Amino acid sequence: MIQKNLEYYLNLKWTLIEGEDIDFEGKPYWYIEIKEIPSFLFCAKTIEKARLGYKEQLKWTLQVMLELGDKIVEP
Repeated sequence: MIQKNLEYYLNLKWTLIEGEDIDFEGKPYWYIEIKEIPSFLFCAKTIEKARLGYKEQLKWTLQVMLELGDKIVEP
């Protein structure tokens, strides 16, 4: 049986939703959402930074979900 720990979840092929928007000052920014985790959103000034940075936030999000015993919908 597979042990579904943090490392297991971090290695899944999550469904990323990438987009661009404008902030309150009229400056563009990029965001990444994860379809399976509706509360997840990561923003950065460039798409490159968003693609690199979301992984750390995903790690923290999954860690909290595991600690709380939340159901994690897998892709």
